[in-house]
Amino acid sequence: MILGASILQLPAILKAKEMGLLPVVCDMNPEAVGFREPGIMKEVISTIDTEGVLAAARKHQIDGIMTLATDMPMMTVAKVSHELGLVGVSERTALCATNKAAMRDALRAAGVPIPEYHKVSSLRECREAVRLIQEHGFRCIIKPADNSESRGVDLLREFSREAVERAYAYSRANSRSGGVIVEEYMRGPEVSVETVAQDGEVRVLQITDKITTGAPYFVEMGHTQPSRLPALTRERIRQVTIAANRAVGIENGPSHTEIIATAEGPKVVELGARMGGDCITTHLVPLSTGIDMVRCCLQLAIGEKPDLTPKFARGAANRYFRQPDGKILSIRGVEEIERMSGVRQVSIVHGAGETVGAVRSSGDRIGFVIAEGKDADQAAARAEAARCSLSVETAWAGPGKAEEEHV
Repeated sequence: MILGASILQLPAILKAKEMGLLPVVCDMNPEAVGFREPGIMKEVISTIDTEGVLAAARKHQIDGIMTLATDMPMMTVAKVSHELGLVGVSERTALCATNKAAMRDALRAAGVPIPEYHKVSSLRECREAVRLIQEHGFRCIIKPADNSESRGVDLLREFSREAVERAYAYSRANSRSGGVIVEEYMRGPEVSVETVAQDGEVRVLQITDKITTGAPYFVEMGHTQPSRLPALTRERIRQVTIAANRAVGIENGPSHTEIIATAEGPKVVELGARMGGDCITTHLVPLSTGIDMVRCCLQLAIGEKPDLTPKFARGAANRYFRQPDGKILSIRGVEEIERMSGVRQVSIVHGAGETVGAVRSSGDRIGFVIAEGKDADQAAARAEAARCSLSVETAWAGPGKAEEEHV
């Protein structure tokens, strides 16, 4: 059973079919792209409807359950795997991997390095938390306790009452539970770490360098593998990642851990008990290591032992296209990019006729390119060259005017 039929879950659906499995796919959207695939069993159920998914799982007598690159269904995965005796995370682990407050508590209890943080549920508590962090000399990030894709994340530019109130309202509006985290703003290079645990052993498959929009929303705009940080820093990141996985209890299955290499050492930003999104695990890990991570996770879910041995060491990178504000009139250069050396995929998700603006969450990005190379430097250079070859023309610069951004 695969929870979700969106574009994020499509690689798992396709890989399951390739492996000779029968995918039972759940999604509340009957028009979801994954439902268009032949040879699957469709269940129009919300992935967070635990009882509904459990009933469907019993009906189909499933042999395994998983989701890919999204946190919301993890509590459902945990419940179904527990009830049916399948491989999966515990409900405690699912909570720690989806609720930032529970995650921070578990990591702190295990001595895993994390930023200073406070859980708040009111504007008054938020102001007090901001004051405490400010007293330690840190800048401050406010984020929802339980959302993803950078939704609701805001870096305070100032500490005025109005600024705090505005940031709290933005984060709370994007929190499913209403809970908000106020934490220290960490400085340093950001990476993600892709791992797979098998019988309690956590295997680090790859470390990925990140490019983000920066303050205030920190949306990811590019990824490069393998990380080009110094070897000692990478080893410390590996150790912190393994400790974090053990702290939240991941014994069988993937994880995606986000870390910032601060001047004091690596500190955990977040951890998800699932594969990373943004093509990191579905495309970049196979291109840079030869490990088919989707296949490995499907095998784990049905009780098999996957081969987690790297087959080679190469470079892989993706870059998200930049965009001017306004209604998209045209996008040019896609065919030229597809012919460029090392380019493996170009995807446009917002096209002509759609209105785009500032990137405040992952869903705002208009598209991306994936490239490979003999090493990280070559892959990154190829992805950057491809990104710069796209032209996006929008109508926004005043009445009767249009502007073209060639970036």
